[in-house]
Amino acid sequence: MTDLRVLVIDDDFRVAGLHRGIVEALAGFRVVATAGSLAAARSALADHPDIDLALVDVYLPDGSGIDLLTELPCDAFVVGAESDARAIRAALRAGALAYLIKPFDRAELARRLAGYAHYRRVLAADTVDQAQVDTALGALRTGGRGADRPEGGSQTEEAVLAVFTDPDTALFADDVSAAVGIAAPTARKHLANLVAAGTLIMRLRYGSTGRPKQEYRRAR
Repeated sequence: MTDLRVLVIDDDFRVAGLHRGIVEALAGFRVVATAGSLAAARSALADHPDIDLALVDVYLPDGSGIDLLTELPCDAFVVGAESDARAIRAALRAGALAYLIKPFDRAELARRLAGYAHYRRVLAADTVDQAQVDTALGALRTGGRGADRPEGGSQTEEAVLAVFTDPDTALFADDVSAAVGIAAPTARKHLANLVAAGTLIMRLRYGSTGRPKQEYRRAR
């Protein structure tokens, strides 16, 4: 299965960058575009017709992200500050697979994305039975904990966790790679699994230039 392609829609560039970092920290996901308005989102969708998932903010400068849902040719999560129950019902009625109210724990978005990946895998078959439907829908609700871990991943992930000696230990993927003796891409994959499981927390560390780096520490 190729990487799932994601569009991030948020008018706050810092929040958009944060969501982008969370998405790209997970193996099997790739952000193909970000947009800060409905107009920019529509343009991005035209430029990238193969988008799989949109993360949609509610309050945008030229309208509501909820109104965009019915236009989307892809799946969508709503990630916004709107907590009015009527708006949430409208979003779900319009097709949102998940609704996360800001502010939320970054690990929660990672868990939901991991669940979405499992949902897509289960429903990639030509036909499915009721048990598979229930499994796919359950993955969306629970985040598919444990469903996406690679075979043999447990032993390596135990070694990765052992590097985090206490909740105050904060490391980058390159640090973990060197400490465990595994390749950096492998370290990032296992770190992403542990974030999705809620065992580790990922935060973005902003430097003076360039893209932010993912920093990991144990969940308290």
